[in-house]
Amino acid sequence: MSRKLLDDCFLHDKDRMRHDDAVALILERMSRVAGVETIPLSQAHGRVLAEQYAAPRDIPAFNNAAVDGYAFAGKALKPDGDTQFKVVIRVAAGHTPQRALRKGEAARIFTGAVMPKGADTCMMQEDASVDGTKLVVPKGLKPGANTRLAGEDVSQGEVMLPCGERLRPQDVAAIASGGAGSVRVFNRLKVGLISTGDEIVRPGILLGDGQVYDSNHHLLRGLLSTVGAEPVDYGVIPDDRVRVERVVRSAAHECDVILTTGGASRGEADFIVETIQSMGALHAWQLAVKPGRPLAMGQIADTVFFGLPGNPVAAFVTFLLYAQPMLARLQGAAWHMPQRYPLPAGFSIAKKKTDRREFWRGWVDNTDEGPVLQKFQRDGSGLISGLRQATGLIEVPEETSSVNHGDLLGFIPFSEFGIS
Repeated sequence: MSRKLLDDCFLHDKDRMRHDDAVALILERMSRVAGVETIPLSQAHGRVLAEQYAAPRDIPAFNNAAVDGYAFAGKALKPDGDTQFKVVIRVAAGHTPQRALRKGEAARIFTGAVMPKGADTCMMQEDASVDGTKLVVPKGLKPGANTRLAGEDVSQGEVMLPCGERLRPQDVAAIASGGAGSVRVFNRLKVGLISTGDEIVRPGILLGDGQVYDSNHHLLRGLLSTVGAEPVDYGVIPDDRVRVERVVRSAAHECDVILTTGGASRGEADFIVETIQSMGALHAWQLAVKPGRPLAMGQIADTVFFGLPGNPVAAFVTFLLYAQPMLARLQGAAWHMPQRYPLPAGFSIAKKKTDRREFWRGWVDNTDEGPVLQKFQRDGSGLISGLRQATGLIEVPEETSSVNHGDLLGFIPFSEFGIS
């Protein structure tokens, strides 16, 4: 099989990359590695379209009533008085009208039913005055009211969804409205999760002296669900070179991506890092970002290695900022830059370094003066409580040296990253 990725996707010549440069490099260098499959439409939510979807027919396919009521010709309505019609047929949804309407005739009709020929206007039954077959329409109803025209929503051949779109419930409904029972999508990415270290223990096991629970594994599993990836758990591997090499080799063969946390710093002895270097290529990206210690970015052939910082807050933030666009590209999905909302700060910061972009955990307080941003008081990258309290990230540009009450800052809700 031919190579899908550059031989050295993550090589760059910058000592310290700014946030925008890092994202741009990821989007430029990454290309799709996922294959294509056809799945039932019932399984399509959250999957990525592998081809554009164009409407196979007009939607709706025929002129139909938007209300329960009566259908007739709008041109027959009198502009200055009541208009009378004779009700001659009944049209229910899913049935063909018995015949066309002639001058002065109306049809009893129900929502979604085909408009009979000779009718282009509907009157709601609540507004109608009916005596037997005699319908009286008061003045004021506009011709064409309460009807839905063929192709009014989508015309035949119109592109409804582009290739690479991640399907939301409303997108799946749009495909269903065109009649497709299946859809071609890109395969889910297989992402190998490897935890390493003699001190790491999975929850549910009694801790020994000096051991910690593997919270990052469960953090990453949840984050991978935001991009529709399939996690492959390789467990906790002790600090043993042979075992680490065996697991990495298996993961590189079976997965599209290997994802770990910790061990990405320059000069840090880590068997994962050493193994990636020996089997492929590896680079430590020094980022002018906080939180976000160096990222370990590399590859073994077409399998990408992504080493996040070990502290859970830094791992969480760098996953959202850098792993999400990378995984989107690898899966063939379109990447939409998260929306920033300018909001006034409800706090002040006397001093901030001006050579890096910072992402603070925060939320929006609704006050009498309007919404204001609040920041989690403690900045430690190991404090999961800050992630729980926050509803998004406060983005502070590189050139900002301090923050005063009322200063506008960008707020990125976690919902922009698919976290509700």
